[in-house]
Amino acid sequence: MQADSSLPPLLVACLCAQWCDTCGAYQTVFMQMQREFAQATFVWVDIEDQCDLVDPVEVENFPTILMSAAGQPCFFGTLTPHADTLRRLVQTHLSTPPAPWRGAAAVADLSARLQRQANACARV
Repeated sequence: MQADSSLPPLLVACLCAQWCDTCGAYQTVFMQMQREFAQATFVWVDIEDQCDLVDPVEVENFPTILMSAAGQPCFFGTLTPHADTLRRLVQTHLSTPPAPWRGAAAVADLSARLQRQANACARV
């Protein structure tokens, strides 16, 4: 699949909630990364104020980061609120061509493999 040149090379979205103290503290770090990586697009999303935008995605923990490289999702998960962690993740996805993200399929596959392993151990 060819990248859409009209899209930013990297979209970094932080999915948070206004009432979340961790998110409030993380917003400063997030804005710092926005200044540091001008070639990426950073978006702060309040999942309650913008629930129509976020649904049907379930955000269970905060802060949750969604990254999309050239329009292809490449990361979705809770991230510790540390500047160095976000910096390394952004650097990695800016310097590496986007690979297909398996997302839920990968989690389902891992779950099945772990279940088979647990069943095999139970029979021993």
